[in-house]
Amino acid sequence: MREVMPELQHTRTYYEQQLRKLKDKLLIMSSKAEIMISDSIRSFVHRRPALAEAVITGDDDMDQLEVEIDNLCYELLALEQPVACDLRFIATAVKIVKDLERIGDLAVNISERALELAEQPQLKPMVDLRTMAGAAQKMLKESLDAFVNSDVESAENIIFNDKIVDAMYEQMFRKLLTYMLEDPRSISAALKLIFIAKHLERVGDHSANIAEMVVFLVKGQDIRHGAHAHHA
Repeated sequence: MREVMPELQHTRTYYEQQLRKLKDKLLIMSSKAEIMISDSIRSFVHRRPALAEAVITGDDDMDQLEVEIDNLCYELLALEQPVACDLRFIATAVKIVKDLERIGDLAVNISERALELAEQPQLKPMVDLRTMAGAAQKMLKESLDAFVNSDVESAENIIFNDKIVDAMYEQMFRKLLTYMLEDPRSISAALKLIFIAKHLERVGDHSANIAEMVVFLVKGQDIRHGAHAHHA
């Protein structure tokens, strides 16, 4: 029995190293997602095409991180049977990484619209869109903070606040539709703003998904198919 113990200890140490590596990579990916959204919003608000281009180029790193995190999760599951709290963390990581990757894609989509809008006259509803962008960014930041801190109370607030971002999108959509009806020349730019508003609404949805996984991580209670389920 004594001869086996060092090998078990070695396996356990390697397992803990890989778990630490998973946590670190998730934090890196979370930070990148937050920066990409922030930069994509700044690129269209301040008409900075170079910043939009940088966001689009940076998406390759997000895709690579998704693959690395997925591989780490499956390796950890195969390595040995994780205890309940580790198993929940790995299951949470598998889900959250998908939301983070989609948030990166949404930042790319916003940046692509920003490049097109830089060539067109600015529309008045830009002010409302900035407010919505701020709300979506706040949700994303708070959901990632809740994940890092295992903060269930914050996570539950974020899930509730997703309705506010959804309502902002509906309001933006109606306002921009009115613009298009009143002035057909605004149709092209207004449509792009509608797309950006929709992407921001989806950032809110993914942030709520992350918050729901925080509740699962801490409480072991999956609320994704309850009243606040999101399938963005």
